[in-house]
Amino acid sequence: MQRILITVIVIAVALGLAGCGGTTSSPSGQKKEDGSRQSNYDRLVENQPAHSMSYSPTRATKNFWIDTWNKKGKLSYVYLMNSSGNVFGYFVFKGLPVSYCTSLIPPYQIKRGDGGGNGGYQYNVVPGPSVDGTYASSSNCSEFYGKDATSGAYMEYSVGMGINQLVFDQPMSQYGAADPLGDAKVKR
Repeated sequence: MQRILITVIVIAVALGLAGCGGTTSSPSGQKKEDGSRQSNYDRLVENQPAHSMSYSPTRATKNFWIDTWNKKGKLSYVYLMNSSGNVFGYFVFKGLPVSYCTSLIPPYQIKRGDGGGNGGYQYNVVPGPSVDGTYASSSNCSEFYGKDATSGAYMEYSVGMGINQLVFDQPMSQYGAADPLGDAKVKR
């Protein structure tokens, strides 16, 4: 009996060592593809490195936007164009029109919870309430609103479904035939 037990142990150890030994399995297809992708990227970076700039037109335009709208009471002229390319109406707002997607507070909260038995913590991103106590989840992004430059009335409009907005910081003479959609009017 002892001999059989020793023989079984020797065979088990031999098989175990053979399984752990010198044979290596070939990499998976995914690992091969990842390696190919990375080596290709490295070669392209070497042959065609990203250039740097001494001047950024994008930053200059962003600064132009800031300089344009960094004035309290600045008027915006919002022309609405239909799908045929005809401008049919306009608003004159104090400030820029604002999308419903814009919020003064983050639309989400990060909540810490337990790790579900893993001994750690997990963090979840959950919708946060808006300042009006409701949850909007950044919806209605095609809805815009603003303050009429003459009456101060709240004005709202939608874009999409063939309606596009064109926003300017001054009246555009080529759209002079457009009808005012609020109390504020462009002098013709």
